[in-house]
Amino acid sequence: MKKQTFEKFKQLVYQKSGITLGPQKVALVTSRVSKRMRALNITDHDAYLRFVIEDKTSGELVHLLDSISTNVTSFYREPAHYDFLAHLIQKWDVAKQAKFRIWCAASSSGEEPYCLAMTTLEALGGPHQDFRILATDISTKVLDAAQKGEYAASKLEPVPAAMRQKYFTASGSGANATYTAKEALKRIVSFNRLNLSVTPFPMKGPLDVVFCRNVMIYFDNAVRTRLLHEIVRLLKPGGYLMIGHSDSLVGIKTPLKTIQPAVFQKI
Repeated sequence: MKKQTFEKFKQLVYQKSGITLGPQKVALVTSRVSKRMRALNITDHDAYLRFVIEDKTSGELVHLLDSISTNVTSFYREPAHYDFLAHLIQKWDVAKQAKFRIWCAASSSGEEPYCLAMTTLEALGGPHQDFRILATDISTKVLDAAQKGEYAASKLEPVPAAMRQKYFTASGSGANATYTAKEALKRIVSFNRLNLSVTPFPMKGPLDVVFCRNVMIYFDNAVRTRLLHEIVRLLKPGGYLMIGHSDSLVGIKTPLKTIQPAVFQKI
């Protein structure tokens, strides 16, 4: 891919998703764009770029952003956050809180929101009539996978055996087994496409907890600032934001105080 063409892709991706692509991403962009080009029988990078821009439906733009998005996730990634969430839910339940609302801002293929659902259900001691999780991502591809809730056995290794049996249905055996999230999890989680760089968001809040982990590393400070201001708007007073340990709020002024590493509370 020519340098000038990469710069045009870089600008388009930033404008439409807020994702910043550094010069070290040329090979990644070339590889992922080439897959879409083969699917469309387009042989020239500039021709594909024109196709994306001229597509009035924006359908190919969605495919491009799906291709560029990095979706690295796992069950119980950065587990201290789930322990902290369980403590919060139990405390609020004892205080007779009637409604629970959690937003998983970059849900990827579903592991994180399903972990949030399992953690909260366990903390509450079972189903709760007014508990919902909103799970959003910019990639339609991973959202489709998340809604299916089907995972290879290797993906479920971090989930304790008792929890796998309680919340997933197994098909097959051994390394070839597939686990599908049960309705007890699926009915709690709503998956929707959302571009975190385009504000204001359509949600009203108030939210108890926002998980926005390992996504801000792909944004510059301008996009991070808009995103954080929206999160603060949506959080209830005393609500919590959890970010990835690779993320940073340095240089951005918000009414959030640090509670522990990567955990913040709205003042």
